[in-house]
Amino acid sequence: MIMPKIGIQLYTLRDYIQTYEETEKTFEFVKELGTNVIQISGIGPIEPEKVAFLVDKHEMDVCVTHKGFDRMQNDLDALIAEHKMMHCDCLGIGGMPKEARESAVGLRTFIKEANEIGRKMKEQGVQFAYHNHAFEFQPIDGDKTIMDILLEETDPEYFNFIPDVYWIQVGGENPAEFLKRLKGRVKVCHFKDGEITSSCPMITELGVGEVDLDACFKACMELDIPYIVYEQDNNFDDDPLKSTEISYKCLEKLVAANS
Repeated sequence: MIMPKIGIQLYTLRDYIQTYEETEKTFEFVKELGTNVIQISGIGPIEPEKVAFLVDKHEMDVCVTHKGFDRMQNDLDALIAEHKMMHCDCLGIGGMPKEARESAVGLRTFIKEANEIGRKMKEQGVQFAYHNHAFEFQPIDGDKTIMDILLEETDPEYFNFIPDVYWIQVGGENPAEFLKRLKGRVKVCHFKDGEITSSCPMITELGVGEVDLDACFKACMELDIPYIVYEQDNNFDDDPLKSTEISYKCLEKLVAANS
């Protein structure tokens, strides 16, 4: 059992990482919160060398990224090289292509290609990881859901997961229990909170919504998941920076409660 490192999914702060100067200020803000753990997603058109320079300068631990699947398909070697500059060994995608979720045939085509991309990544010392939303928990092949097929037909050697506890619960599963199905296939878990039982699910700061974050934290510990990062897409308390402060304090409380 390990204590996960806690950090920030920078997609939450995407409006503050669109230029080199903004990104440096955001790295400084994250360090002031008390962490150097980040996921880089939603960053602006900044040269990879400059991003890597900031990562080194501020000693950031880039645990994972989100990149487009098309980039993995068409520019994989360069993408891997960029990640190695940042000392990041996990390349994630934020969801599957639209055609993959429309039919079982499309899904299995995606799986075949993702397995192959993951194999090529592993040969170069990095891993492929998939971030879920709620749609993966809907049936697509008889009684089987998209997630059932992902778990059964992807290769555990080459296809890993970035589970999002909020979207798992919106999808109808108990996230702390569902994480057990992903054992050995998770480096980074997204902690997201929100209203779920209302007619219109809404994302909130951590500790404000209906997700049992303590149970999820305990599950991550039991499964030896190395990283937990806070992510919030929208519905900020005041602004994304304030929401990040609130949510990071919640993560710190979870660490203290489970130490």
